[in-house]
Amino acid sequence: MSEFRFIELFSKKIVVLLISAFTVITFAKEGLTIPDLAPANSQTAADWVNRGLKLIQQNQLKEAIAAFETATQLDPKLAPAHYNLGLALREIGQLQPAADAFYRAIVAEPKFALAYANLGAVLLEGNNPQQAQEFLQNAIELEPNLGLAHYNLGLVKEQQQDWQGAIAAYNTALKYSPNLPEITYHLGVVYLQQNQIEQAIAAFREAIKLKPNYAEAHYNLGAILFGQGNFQPALEAFRQSALANRNYANAYYAAGLVYMHLGQYQNAQTVLQSAKTLYASQGNSQWAKITAELLQQANSQTVERKLHQRRSIKD
Repeated sequence: MSEFRFIELFSKKIVVLLISAFTVITFAKEGLTIPDLAPANSQTAADWVNRGLKLIQQNQLKEAIAAFETATQLDPKLAPAHYNLGLALREIGQLQPAADAFYRAIVAEPKFALAYANLGAVLLEGNNPQQAQEFLQNAIELEPNLGLAHYNLGLVKEQQQDWQGAIAAYNTALKYSPNLPEITYHLGVVYLQQNQIEQAIAAFREAIKLKPNYAEAHYNLGAILFGQGNFQPALEAFRQSALANRNYANAYYAAGLVYMHLGQYQNAQTVLQSAKTLYASQGNSQWAKITAELLQQANSQTVERKLHQRRSIKD
């Protein structure tokens, strides 16, 4: 059998973790938004912040952004208004406006560690790792037990291919945020870069334990097992990856590779056709073409096997 290409076996994609809307709401309830004895104009701004938080709960991001913007106009020194505006803008992919909002939150409250951490996250996602690192280190100096900041710093180190620095940052993040599956997932990615296979397997399995529907973790675990020749466990890992994300084309493609190696060409056809359709719909013409070539091989093998069976019956 000819050698098959394996798509992005171990993803280096940067995944930036931001505070969720639920955490923001908890943050506000803890009294960190508005002091009790605020001036009249700040109290009005507080009303708009609270309105924005309720709109986030209702998944009305556009309206929430408008509410937070109103709050910042009424009281430009109200740090939580800028901070929540930054979170909402990030959710709709507006990275530069989000970064500006987080920066204004820092100007309003220079010891706002979460604002530093989220500004660093947005800068990293915007492919500015050097500045991101500076703000993340500021966040850690202000709040050394902020797991989010250590995690994002690990992402910076990973992007810079500082593998030991990344491992150290992720392990520190785990100390303070042990239930974040993204941390152990990225630990697995870095261990793979160091060819520490067993540690990588353990990390991916821990990520899956924390988040059973973690498609990328299942996929990378399957990729390792595939490379070790453990085809049935690899196939199950790819199946779980596809179940976790029905639109994850890589999982279908990888399952097709396993079926090809097992000589199960009809099964290979089924999953490869799904992969091809997904790649095409997602605008990934390169891998749609590669999948089509592999699909043609599966079709040829199926036809050849049927012809062989017919000859055997005649004989």
